[in-house]
Amino acid sequence: MTEKLTTSKEIGAFVREKRREQGVTQAQLAGVANTGLRFVSDLENGKGTVQLRKLLAVLDALGYGLYIGNRWEK
Repeated sequence: MTEKLTTSKEIGAFVREKRREQGVTQAQLAGVANTGLRFVSDLENGKGTVQLRKLLAVLDALGYGLYIGNRWEK
């Protein structure tokens, strides 16, 4: 499944949705991803200044990755 996420709010909503689908609390996700609870909360709330390294760790902990593509190519 590939979703096009273009804002920090969309990324945060995606993380929240996948975390809840997996039945994981924010604290549990923070522990597995080796980040703080505050980071997970800020991420899920769409804060635009989150650290990329931590975002990648959270996505990895949920079983997802980051894909970058050329939006002008068909």
